[in-house]
Amino acid sequence: MIKLFVGLGNPGPEYEATRHNAGFWWIDALARDWKLNLVPERSYHGLAARTNIAGQSVWLLEPQTFMNLSGKSVGALARFFKIAPEEILVVHDELDVVPGQAKLKFGGSHAGHNGLRDIHAQLGTGDYWRLRLGIGHPGVKSEVINWVLKKPLKEQREAIEDAIVRTLHAAPALVAGEMEKATLIIHTSKPPRPKPPRREPGDGGTPATA
Repeated sequence: MIKLFVGLGNPGPEYEATRHNAGFWWIDALARDWKLNLVPERSYHGLAARTNIAGQSVWLLEPQTFMNLSGKSVGALARFFKIAPEEILVVHDELDVVPGQAKLKFGGSHAGHNGLRDIHAQLGTGDYWRLRLGIGHPGVKSEVINWVLKKPLKEQREAIEDAIVRTLHAAPALVAGEMEKATLIIHTSKPPRPKPPRREPGDGGTPATA
């Protein structure tokens, strides 16, 4: 089961709405759903909240160390409460997934993501769960840093928010350790809403045929 939900991002108002903070957005939404308040925890270098589900402590964490040192926060909390890597879910922005989609995976490389890179180093393994929230790719590698540190376009932010709402439905399955069920929920994309038929003015509501 997942005992520690981690969202990655950078602290400070100047970063709050940037693509790199998609992990923070997800944890904030989960905290609202569970009616929890994230509070500063100096020992774990982040904002954290703890709740009890089915007799088991479950943590929410937003490292406040800046992205490159995310592992300092994750490692400190995980070690103190003896949370194994496979009981950790890290939610982060993903360049290789389009806005509106999300992917759940276990293990693998950090693929150049600096937050994951430091978590790998602090945990000593890559064998933890990741929820990859799509932010899209700028198309040019040299633009990646600017891309992740900028605000997404309005329609992109809305798509990411839709993905957050949808994937939050997987939280009970994640806590219960029902990873196949969680994967099915997360990987099922919301179908596009059909556009209403165009109507001519004064036609009494009859759909236009042109």
